[in-house]
Amino acid sequence: MSYQLSAVVADVELLREQTTDLDHAVLAALRQDFALLPVTPQLVQELTGSLPDFAAGDPNAEQPFQLVLSPALAELLVRWSRQGPVAYLEAEFFGGLGYQSAVVWLGGEMSWGPRVDRLLDGPRAEWPINAALARLGAEPGAWIDPFAELGLHLERHTDGWLTHGRRGLSADYWDDLAEEWEYRQSADEQQPERPGSVGDWGIP
Repeated sequence: MSYQLSAVVADVELLREQTTDLDHAVLAALRQDFALLPVTPQLVQELTGSLPDFAAGDPNAEQPFQLVLSPALAELLVRWSRQGPVAYLEAEFFGGLGYQSAVVWLGGEMSWGPRVDRLLDGPRAEWPINAALARLGAEPGAWIDPFAELGLHLERHTDGWLTHGRRGLSADYWDDLAEEWEYRQSADEQQPERPGSVGDWGIP
């Protein structure tokens, strides 16, 4: 199963204020009042006036991201960070192989990173995305790590996050669906079966 992420994450109000006049900015809700801004080629062009550039090789310590953070794009995120911490997060996995990388700006300068990890064999708290989210102010909770606590596992690709944002879904959307399904299952078990009926979930 694949996973791909290229996004800016910050406080929802910060991102809303900075992107309100942009045609290609779509904010997707995360937990704890954070939001995710999918970084698409159209958004990069709108922000910088130029199409994005991508690294030729695999991410490494010298070039930790597939997306080349051009001076114009980096300077924009630096300006945003004067209002609060801002992170750029990137990840790509397929068949268990891949990488994740992250960088954080705060107060108009780079405050942490960039870091890249292709093995993820160390403590979860030190994985680049988890470490970046902690520096944004993500609080521990019931989920296994900040990545899951904020809901970054809910969509697996940029298109999914764009849909998530355009539909105005909450980070608890899938949990709500699961709870509704369990409720309906419980209610169905307490009622006599109606021959030939089909439930709301399309299951006979």
